[in-house]
Amino acid sequence: MALQMYELSGRDERLRFSPYCWRVRYALAHKGLECDFIPWRFTQKEAIAFSGQGKVPVLVDGETTVTDSYEIFRYLDRSYPGKPLLGDDTAESRARFFKFYSERALAPGILRTIVMDLFNVVHPDDQAYFRETREKALGRSLEEMHAPSKGLSALDAALEPLRGRLEEADFLDGEAPGGADYMVFGHFMWARCVSAADLVSNADPVYAWIERMLDVHGGVGRHATRIVDIEGGYPG
Repeated sequence: MALQMYELSGRDERLRFSPYCWRVRYALAHKGLECDFIPWRFTQKEAIAFSGQGKVPVLVDGETTVTDSYEIFRYLDRSYPGKPLLGDDTAESRARFFKFYSERALAPGILRTIVMDLFNVVHPDDQAYFRETREKALGRSLEEMHAPSKGLSALDAALEPLRGRLEEADFLDGEAPGGADYMVFGHFMWARCVSAADLVSNADPVYAWIERMLDVHGGVGRHATRIVDIEGGYPG
């Protein structure tokens, strides 16, 4: 039986934009594993109630259910040891650092840049939930949070450590992409799928890394549906 993964979708089911689900999509592609991707929306909690929690990604492998992107990486390495994502303790520690770096340093600037684009691609049935939960977490309205110039400025500063690494290697994990790359790149796919915003200039070493990441594993990222690709788009 093929692996199954429940992942977040938008008002168009082809839009799959969760950064955490994108981490796992890349991990599966890295290992060459086939998977059925099941669209899921924020308010469809009952569909994943079997997982014991209410968030995606949810990976189902036969009788085994795994949640949380990092724990899924660990599970995949244990169950499918070929082409490891995390490798030895040093590689796992590196990936874990980049997990927190992407979530705590990069995501806030990206969110300030794209939050209204994100709201506009959420399914209409989910928008009230999205607004209520995000505004409670952020302590301000989505409209107040949306400040692209401030977001891009914060992101630019947060990217400095990434630039340092990418000036000496093609990927965060070295000559080929690995778990650390996927941990970070999920957030760039999040923005790419829902927004036309340019997060970095094409002279930035991060931009060159993004382009390489879009093309690895048969272009799994390059071929992803984006809101700008959908005929007519959606009004903001």
